[in-house]
Amino acid sequence: MEKEKPHFLIVAGEASGDLHGGKLVQELLDIYPNARFTGMGGIRMREAGVNTLFGIERMGAVGLVEVLSDFGHYFRIYRALKKEIASRKYNAVILIDYPTLNLRLSKQCRRYDCPVYYFISPQIWAWRKGRIKNIRESVRKMFVILPFEEQIYRQAGVDAEFLGHPFIDMVRPTRTREESLQKFSLNSDLKTVGLLPGSRMNEINFLLDEMVGAALKIKKELGACQFLLPVAESMDYEMIHRKLSPNQLDIKIIKGEAYNVMNTCDALIVASGSATLEAGIIGCPMVIIYKLNPLTYWLALMLVKTPFYGLVNIVAGESVVPELIQNEANADNIASETLKILKNPKHCQEIRNRLMMIRENLGNPGVMKAVATSMADSLSKLTLHEKISF
Repeated sequence: MEKEKPHFLIVAGEASGDLHGGKLVQELLDIYPNARFTGMGGIRMREAGVNTLFGIERMGAVGLVEVLSDFGHYFRIYRALKKEIASRKYNAVILIDYPTLNLRLSKQCRRYDCPVYYFISPQIWAWRKGRIKNIRESVRKMFVILPFEEQIYRQAGVDAEFLGHPFIDMVRPTRTREESLQKFSLNSDLKTVGLLPGSRMNEINFLLDEMVGAALKIKKELGACQFLLPVAESMDYEMIHRKLSPNQLDIKIIKGEAYNVMNTCDALIVASGSATLEAGIIGCPMVIIYKLNPLTYWLALMLVKTPFYGLVNIVAGESVVPELIQNEANADNIASETLKILKNPKHCQEIRNRLMMIRENLGNPGVMKAVATSMADSLSKLTLHEKISF
């Protein structure tokens, strides 16, 4: 590889992957100042200097049913990226999470002898373990972000490395709880509950109404309390505002301050996903909920083999916080579980203590720098016949 001017194809399919991709590109540019990056991503990757051939705005579907509804769009992107790989103009391909697309791309990379570095591994321990054969044959190095994954992959013959979870560097409130209470115009004497319905449209459609219904029951039980709903910068603020109308609970919509919201709340009602681990790192007790299209959920029941859905419980290996999935994720159950946290200070503190133990298992700061360094070291060791000729 020409060290001074390497060209990388980098592919992320969702907002979280875009965020990690942007940081990884910045670290790689410290190693290869003249490197070029082309691929698929969002605003974070574009700001880092990636020439994005495609955006991620329509790539956030969850489940087979949702993907099939927009299959033409997905297939066009796959075909175009396949053509990029076939051009043999890239020194390496960096794939970030999003296995539905990225594992297919890794097969094409194997076909055209292009080394693949995969960051945030497919969850083979939860479902479709048969994917490991493709990963072993097509991925040069897998960078995992959960501590138990490294051994699983290594036992299957994959060169895998755990260098920490990127949230260790990212998940940091910018204010104290008291400062945020004042900033958000909240009453410090009242219980504060955060509502986090997810960042995808289908998550919001399935979960927000149930969350609001639970909030009504919580307020009725407590007499007085306050609610916050953090909205990612990439989301449509006005759409959320319309969905909450007439907003009889005076739920405060906070834009772009999820970590400060988590740090302010006494409890969270949160969609299963990366937000559960973020909240766990901050140490905020939560109730995890999730709903899918009924057909998607039925398929998931047959395919997914894991005792837990929430990442924070998966990392802990035990049920630290309650999970309410599909039909169980209704307003009555959500309110009941949340009230158990809000009305029992001893139970609440026990949850906080267990969450702090989880944080200690996620590695040390400087994760993205360590990943970029390991990736560059692997590239430098490619034998001559493995390198792409120009």
